Amino acid sequence: MSGHSMHRQVLILASAQALFQTASVAVVTVGALAGSQIAAAAQLATAPVASMMLGTAIATVPASLWMARAGRKPGFLFGALLGVLGGLLAAAGIWQRSLLVLSLGTLLVGAYQGFAQFYRFAAAEVAEPAFRPRAIGWVLAGGVVAALLGPMIGRFGGPLLEPEYTGSFLLLAAVSVLAMILLSGLRIPLPATGSEDGTARPLGEIVRQPTYLVALFGAATGFGAMVLAMTATPLAMVHHQHSLGAAATVIQLHVLGMFLPSFFTGSLIARFGVVPIMLAGVALLAGHVLLALSGTAFSSFASALVLLGVGWNFLYIGGTTLLTTTYTAAERGRAQAANDLSIFLVGLAASLSAGALLEFASWQTLNVLLLPWLGLAAAALVWLLYQRRVSP
Repeated sequence: MSGHSMHRQVLILASAQALFQTASVAVVTVGALAGSQIAAAAQLATAPVASMMLGTAIATVPASLWMARAGRKPGFLFGALLGVLGGLLAAAGIWQRSLLVLSLGTLLVGAYQGFAQFYRFAAAEVAEPAFRPRAIGWVLAGGVVAALLGPMIGRFGGPLLEPEYTGSFLLLAAVSVLAMILLSGLRIPLPATGSEDGTARPLGEIVRQPTYLVALFGAATGFGAMVLAMTATPLAMVHHQHSLGAAATVIQLHVLGMFLPSFFTGSLIARFGVVPIMLAGVALLAGHVLLALSGTAFSSFASALVLLGVGWNFLYIGGTTLLTTTYTAAERGRAQAANDLSIFLVGLAASLSAGALLEFASWQTLNVLLLPWLGLAAAALVWLLYQRRVSP
């Protein structure tokens, strides 16, 4: 693939990433608000958001295995189609005042996310090795657009039609249509099936590679720590007498911290190496913990959450880059599926435990509990760095 064509494919994937995450952020923004209007009990209001997470968990492995056989483009187009159908079904659920139908719609949006989370791997596959870290970073940088557009379409669409929030999900469907149009321009070669790939190893053999395990553990550490602290932040801020508007500002700063570094993380990896950048990510997450312990003023929350976002970015992009060195083209479907499903399950466990930890402990205790986890991740990365220098 020529340099011009390679950059064009990565740009398409980055734009598609911005659109898919816009849809996901829109659900997070208004899903619980829409659910609260029609739920029979207050504790069921978050069912639409939980359904989106469930849809991602269900779709991740089948999506990866199917695309390993059929190719990236058909899978990505099908995923975006699920987003269109999910937005329409969710809007119908609000119109019918059916929480079940609304949640089925967001389940399909979650399945869209299950396909779309492989955009970063597709970028790595079309990029030359030297450009690979930057290609992954460019794709994840699409989240900057989503951080701005997702809440916007959620709030703008809220009063657009009756019942409230029907328009939000119709706009989500329209965004998914745009993603389908964009993805139709993808030109990613079908997976190689010839003898050049050799025989694919059993999944257990792939996963047991030290580099695979360190890549997975590093990315899961970044993702789990980020989800745990981010989920707890609004609750902790309100508990410490901050307004909902202040909490929303902190979350927006955090999301920008997550995605803005993507413009240069790949270049840093190319210059300093993937493991040192992942170690820097662990150090930034430790910095988040220290700032969280410094107090409960707005500045403490804001600065801590910015470091949390940048630390996640370094570990997630670094972990993805490192993982791509551990499997062949014939093995990538299962290797990527196992990685992403593991990371998602860690994030799901973190999101479910955040409320309980705040309830029975405190904001400071929740963050202190991250330190042993971060210590293990740092030890694993230092060990891998030593092994690579001893046996290049």
